[in-house]
Amino acid sequence: MDVLSLYQQAGAYHEGHFLLASGRHSPKFLQSTTLLQHPAAMQQIGAALAQKVLEAGLRPDFVIGPAMGGVVLAYEVARNLVGTLPDVRAIFAEKDGQGGMKIREAFTVREGQSFVAVEDVLTTGGSVLKAVRATERYGAACLGVAVIIDRREVPGPLSGYPLLSLKELYFETFAPDEVPAWLAERELQEI
Repeated sequence: MDVLSLYQQAGAYHEGHFLLASGRHSPKFLQSTTLLQHPAAMQQIGAALAQKVLEAGLRPDFVIGPAMGGVVLAYEVARNLVGTLPDVRAIFAEKDGQGGMKIREAFTVREGQSFVAVEDVLTTGGSVLKAVRATERYGAACLGVAVIIDRREVPGPLSGYPLLSLKELYFETFAPDEVPAWLAERELQEI
């Protein structure tokens, strides 16, 4: 599967001059929310990530994603695991208002259960790591992290967890005081 083509077909791959949430500047940007609204694309992505999970020998009790983008992705991956793991569930972690994440009271997470965390685009790993940590507080074990696109420049905080990705893709980014002239000439768009 050509993941980048799915982004392009959905109008979710952009070129220009973008100010990313990290404060860095980039000539390219992937808008996963644009892609996530297309069920046909999400079916393909969910099936491909579920296959990666199974090929890695992982057998999670549930799949978790950080709200909001990870909600649809967790559901699609879990839905595609049901044929092999009939009792697998999909849950999500949400912001706790204190800079971390929490598990909603309606979800049951028990000590000794295992899970796979999912994310759309992995840049620093901060959001998915918060979801993992919130889940681990219940005594559940993270078997791995599955992402659509891994665009990390360095391994970062997720280095202790097996990482499964459909595509590795590096977009050069620049600190605000290092933006090259060719990029500075383009109109800045805040993401």
